[in-house]
Amino acid sequence: MYEFNYQKAGSVADAAAKVAGADDGTLMAGGMTLIPTLKQRLAMPSDVVDIGQLADLQGISVAGGKVSIGSMTTHDTVANSADVKGAIPALAVLASGIGDPMVRNRGTMGGSVANNDPAADYPGAVLGLGATVVTDKREIAGDAFFTGMFETALDEGEIITRIDFPVPTKAAYTKFPNPASRYAIVGVFVAQTADGVRVAVTGAGGTAFRATEMEAALNANFSPSALDGISVSSDGLNKDIHASAEYRAHLIGVMAKRAVAACG
Repeated sequence: MYEFNYQKAGSVADAAAKVAGADDGTLMAGGMTLIPTLKQRLAMPSDVVDIGQLADLQGISVAGGKVSIGSMTTHDTVANSADVKGAIPALAVLASGIGDPMVRNRGTMGGSVANNDPAADYPGAVLGLGATVVTDKREIAGDAFFTGMFETALDEGEIITRIDFPVPTKAAYTKFPNPASRYAIVGVFVAQTADGVRVAVTGAGGTAFRATEMEAALNANFSPSALDGISVSSDGLNKDIHASAEYRAHLIGVMAKRAVAACG
């Protein structure tokens, strides 16, 4: 990797100041994406500012019909949280299926959401539950947060502090995982919310997206059979050595039906 200055932030404000004061600074959460990128010399920041251990960015609380999770809370903590399991079991299930134990104990929710890997799991939950991404500057609706492959609505130097997930009536997440990485070849998050059914798809396209035709069908009849006859176009979907665009389109329907069935 290229040489860089490592700085450990003492607070969110300190992290923002350190990044702003660097020639080309970048934030590091759990480092699950950044460190491999640095090792492969695909990035050359002047400074890496570590926020992974900031206590005020960690923790889980449930109040007012929502689950609030600090951005530096690890996947393992989410997966094993009694509060998450009690309020949104599907979110705990999602977190438990990320990577392997090492990844789950180092990787963070905020880091994953900010990175917006097209095959990541959390973007499906943010869209599927209609979550709000809270930063050190503002609140961003989940529907407006993911803007493209590895792209989000975050401004340069903006830091995610927590994510607020509304508690649904019922929800489930199912995915067809890559057997090696456990990334989603296709994952579907289905939730019955106060504003209707939401269906979010991750792994299939350049970024997570909502399947609005499926939402309409499930609002009329919340059952797997309601999705019979609904086909998803393969246009614009990902294609690689693991799955063709057509196969991913087929998997969206399969995973969506399984998610609805899992909602009970």
